[in-house]
Amino acid sequence: MAESCCHPIAAHKKLRIADTDVSSLMLDRALDAIEKKVGTIDRDHDIPYLAGYSIDGKRIFIDRHLPPVFEHKGKSFGVDRYLLLHEEVEKTLIDQLGLHYQHAHQIATRAEEAAIRADGISWRAYNAFMMKYVKTMGDERLTKLPPDLDLKPYRDEHDYDLMRRMKGAIETLATKAKRAPLAKALDKELAGLAARKEAAKAAAKSQRKSRGQ
Repeated sequence: MAESCCHPIAAHKKLRIADTDVSSLMLDRALDAIEKKVGTIDRDHDIPYLAGYSIDGKRIFIDRHLPPVFEHKGKSFGVDRYLLLHEEVEKTLIDQLGLHYQHAHQIATRAEEAAIRADGISWRAYNAFMMKYVKTMGDERLTKLPPDLDLKPYRDEHDYDLMRRMKGAIETLATKAKRAPLAKALDKELAGLAARKEAAKAAAKSQRKSRGQ
């Protein structure tokens, strides 16, 4: 929990305003409730886009190179609770409402921003801090991937270069990693991409033939 949170002991007193009004304290309690519900926070892996979730939603992944604390104006803030909020909101919207990653991500980012601002943190400063640790497709640190990472964010972004990089990282590992759900999902996505490219080539060839006739 962030050291400067509104209620580090989480005593549940009646708010001076209605529970339905905008309240930093109530938002802080909501984050506490999410922290209690989540299964496991995993900080042992390399995670493209900095954070993610397992296929079954029982684990939230945070990149192992991201510092656990963000320093802002002389205060220390634990970052895991903000990323946890983002990933839980995003995963729930995708799984329960069937939203595309991009739509769920936007809503989750707004929730994360609200939590950041409620703790008196500059969103611009926080975002700049996070962006320094985002791993890209060519990043050599992308070598230790969780076996059950959900691919939907990368699939919906059509980030096939990144998925190829992930597949390459898995292929250098032991046989067990190659049989993991992530490896199978990557094979399926990249095979589907190859099939679509071949179909597009065949369609283009057919059209050229038709024009020639």
